[in-house]
Amino acid sequence: MNRFLLFFSMFLLLCSVQIKADDDVKKNDTLKVAVYVHVNRAYYKGDSIPNITLHDFYRYSPMVFKNAQERDDYNRMVKNIKYVFPLAQLARITLLETHDYLETLPNDKAKKQHIALVEKGVKEQYTPIVKKLSRSQGRLLVKLIDRECGQTSYDMVKAFVGPLKAGFYQVFAGLFGNSLTKHYDPNGEDKYTERIVCMVESGQI
Repeated sequence: MNRFLLFFSMFLLLCSVQIKADDDVKKNDTLKVAVYVHVNRAYYKGDSIPNITLHDFYRYSPMVFKNAQERDDYNRMVKNIKYVFPLAQLARITLLETHDYLETLPNDKAKKQHIALVEKGVKEQYTPIVKKLSRSQGRLLVKLIDRECGQTSYDMVKAFVGPLKAGFYQVFAGLFGNSLTKHYDPNGEDKYTERIVCMVESGQI
């Protein structure tokens, strides 16, 4: 009886996993699932048990909009976050990789040369993308970088290229109604942004 319950539970779990496949998939074709499956060495009365890791699932109260304009504003925010959030994640990866690599360099001269190369590469790769951002997307990106990196864009630039260049970038951002010193406040003015980001990360929206 216990073996039957285990089999039935496993069957329901596997049926609940969303499988992405083409319409013409044949019976014996291999299907890729949207989760990472790790089979460990744990045993249940002689049977191996798969360990399936799923993303966190966030449950929020339904959004209540006063009018159509509020709904449109919210949908626009979702769209903007989906667009700029990957850039904030790339900023975090670049920061970590650069920091770790700098620790392996022998002296300040080598570190400055590497930072210059990183700065040049970032400009060449992301300047065309950043130029296309709207003001609201730019402000959102600055805050999401603070969320992902744990420090403002200004502090990051200052740490790597010095206060003079950081001040220049801050003035330049100010010309477009932005500020590199903006902090992310997930429990205050950015609470709806945090809600959307969490749901985007978990694949719920």
